[in-house]
Amino acid sequence: MIKILQTKSGVTKFQVLIEIAAHQPNVRQKEIAAKIGITPQAVSEYIKELVNDGLIVTEGRVRYRITKEGVEWVLDNATEMKQYARFVMEDIINHISTWTAIAKEDVKEDQQVYLKMEGGLLYVSSMEKTGASGNVISDASAGEDVGVTSLRGLIDLENATITICKVPRIERGGSRKVDIERLRALTSSKSYIAAIGVEALIALRKLNIAPNVMFGSNESVIEAAYHGLSSLVVSVDEQVPSLLNRLETENLEYELVDLTLE
Repeated sequence: MIKILQTKSGVTKFQVLIEIAAHQPNVRQKEIAAKIGITPQAVSEYIKELVNDGLIVTEGRVRYRITKEGVEWVLDNATEMKQYARFVMEDIINHISTWTAIAKEDVKEDQQVYLKMEGGLLYVSSMEKTGASGNVISDASAGEDVGVTSLRGLIDLENATITICKVPRIERGGSRKVDIERLRALTSSKSYIAAIGVEALIALRKLNIAPNVMFGSNESVIEAAYHGLSSLVVSVDEQVPSLLNRLETENLEYELVDLTLE
């Protein structure tokens, strides 16, 4: 479990710092106390601790600002809590819920099957043994969707890789200034391709490639990665920073390639 969740004080300290960041520089301790359910005296003690830790600085009575170290502390813990929440939802709650999968062969109700992720989709088979198993809730023919309960073990996921290909905006040449041959080589190794911007779309069309997604690409490649699906994102240069920020927030590894021809 992440550190701030190991004690009640750790959680409360995080909440107090969030409230200070949201209402700085004028901090009303009574309002913070009422919102998170502790006494004003307790809020005062947490504020002293945050000041001593260098996470906030005081600018006079009831005036506080979060420091750079405080921002980093919030981001680090928020990211860990988000990952923990994903773990709870996907690895714990799903143990007692029903998963939807695709049957590789005919299966019968309550039959034990093994689960495997392929191409971002979950499949079940009674013959191909894996590290995760469960029981189907109904009869299903090969290729049909089927529910699986009583999950045991862990589903193996491939280590997804994300390659981001930066292409220039139209003012800097657009698709005409893209290294098409290098793009061709990169697309050959990825089964899931996203485009961000018309310039990126046209560069792919020059290779007769239709992207799997063009709108909502940032979230799409993140979900693909969590399903073990590697992807290639061709993006106009001005959209790359926001994509990198999202990937870093999710702690996903990526490779950045500049396809702009000199």
